[in-house]
Amino acid sequence: MSLTNLRNAPFCLPIAVAAWIFFVNCAPSAMARERQHPVMATSADDARLRNQLISLSPTVSQDEARRVVRCAYNTGVELRREWQVVWPPGLQVVLANTGKKKGGLCYQWATELLLRLDSMKLQTLEPHWAESFANRFSEHNVIVITAKGQPFEQGILLDNWRYGGHLVYGRAAADPEYKWTENSGEAARRLKMKSISVSGIGGPW
Repeated sequence: MSLTNLRNAPFCLPIAVAAWIFFVNCAPSAMARERQHPVMATSADDARLRNQLISLSPTVSQDEARRVVRCAYNTGVELRREWQVVWPPGLQVVLANTGKKKGGLCYQWATELLLRLDSMKLQTLEPHWAESFANRFSEHNVIVITAKGQPFEQGILLDNWRYGGHLVYGRAAADPEYKWTENSGEAARRLKMKSISVSGIGGPW
């Protein structure tokens, strides 16, 4: 821009400078908020997770949100004991793949949770099968919960594998480690399968 043009536009330059300063100061913090690591649930009645589920939509039942939290948390606790889970998760995968452990692969955690959630006949919340790095060595599967009929991208992920049976959760779209996509066909296929855990594990969620 020439000096003449600057004189003819006295208000534009200050506004542009102010906008640039705002972007420099605020953009990094905005991006930091956008990408957030999932956090670990503290109990089967984790209030923060329950409130995140409730805040998905005004239509979400508080009782259903409470039951989903309890189900997801207890699934991790029970299968961690049943599968004798060790740390880190990669070691559990090796032991499960070689037959030394009964389970512990990420899709097994996700399948069991999906089956349990499906048995609850939820009316206001909806589980989705989510995958990242599909068909690759590093593929990971979790369950994402949305309000009924809500877009998958707005959901909350529930992951029991990442920390060896300790439930972690967070906005699926904000997970910095994985880019989650929905696979509804895989969800339907998994729902036709029997539970991969010992029959009878679980409780009245």
